[in-house]
Amino acid sequence: MPLVPRILVFAGSTRTGAYSGRTADIAQKELALQGADVTRISLADYPLPIMDEDLEERDGVPENAVKLARLIDMHDAVLIATPEYNGSMPPLLKNTIDWVSRVRNDGGRRLQPYAGKLVAICSSSDGHFAGIRSATHLRAVLSHIQMEVISPQVSVPHGGEAFDDDGDFREERLRKGMQRLCHALVERAIMMSRRVEP
Repeated sequence: MPLVPRILVFAGSTRTGAYSGRTADIAQKELALQGADVTRISLADYPLPIMDEDLEERDGVPENAVKLARLIDMHDAVLIATPEYNGSMPPLLKNTIDWVSRVRNDGGRRLQPYAGKLVAICSSSDGHFAGIRSATHLRAVLSHIQMEVISPQVSVPHGGEAFDDDGDFREERLRKGMQRLCHALVERAIMMSRRVEP
C-alpha cells in the first residue's frame, strides 16, 4: 500500500480572518486533494507563556510545548503559514518555535521534533511584498534548528483582495503556486518518511 504522508498545518496568527489562516486553509485542502493525511491546528489551542529560561528552570517546559513537539514528531512534514509583523514573523510564532525547541524528551523517551523534519512555508500580508521578509526570517530560523525547508513557497500579496467568497485564491498564479508547493511537500514527505504502512 502506498504511503499516505501525514502533514501538520498551522498559521502563525490566531486572529479571526487572518490572511495566514486563510492561506493555511487553502493549503489544507490542496494537500488533502494530493493524497495527504492532514492535521490542521490552531496555536490558540496551545497557549504558551513568553519564553523565559528562569520559568523553564523553575517549572519545566510547558505541557503545551510538549504536546506540539509530539504532534510535529508524529507527522512526516509541517506547513507553516506566517503573517508579517514589522518586517518579520509574529511573536506568537517565534515564541512557539522557541518553546518547542526546548523539548528534549517525552516521558523518558528522547524527542527531537525539529531535526530533519520536512517543512514548507507560506506567507501573506496586506501589502505588495506578500510577507516575503517574514518568510525569509522564518526560513533562516527553521534551517537553524535543522528542519529541512523545501524551496517552493507561496507568498500572498494584498491579502484583503486575495481570497474569493469560497475562501480560495482569486489569482490563478497563486492557485498554481499552492499546487506546486503541496505536490513538492507530499512527494518529499513520501521519500523521507521512515514509517511503513501495514
